[in-house]
Amino acid sequence: MAIHIEYETELSLGFDVEPVITKVIDKALEIHQCPYAAEVNVILTDNASIAVINEEYRNLARPTDVLSFPMISYETPGDFSVVETMSAEDCFDPDSGELILGDIIISVEKVIEQAETYGHSKERELGFLTAHSMLHLFGYDHMEEKERIDMEEKQETILASLGLYR
Repeated sequence: MAIHIEYETELSLGFDVEPVITKVIDKALEIHQCPYAAEVNVILTDNASIAVINEEYRNLARPTDVLSFPMISYETPGDFSVVETMSAEDCFDPDSGELILGDIIISVEKVIEQAETYGHSKERELGFLTAHSMLHLFGYDHMEEKERIDMEEKQETILASLGLYR
């Protein structure tokens, strides 16, 4: 398992982000029974930088809390059997042999703001955004009510199993 974390802002969350991000990613993979060693890239940035990316990829010229860039198109969310139909060079790192799930970009400013707004720790907010994004990397979405409810339940399962409560 490879988790690459880049901290690209001067803002500090006041704690080591790596253990939080790692345990959430590990738990999401475990709960979804991913049969492969996986690779995930995580970038922690500021509102200005994430706003540029959000505008470039979603045509929304404003900061957001998290962006997800999945590398796999799932027929059914969380069903890794789709990987068997893909060519290895399309989804596996040629050097490590790990399944490339995709990229997660998180605004540190939003972690701080939202933790305060929702009255929970910054660790919990970082964990929530990581879990939310991992589900997107597994093909989940929240555009329709049923999808939103399913995704929220899965997020809470991941977070509760790690003791990251509101």
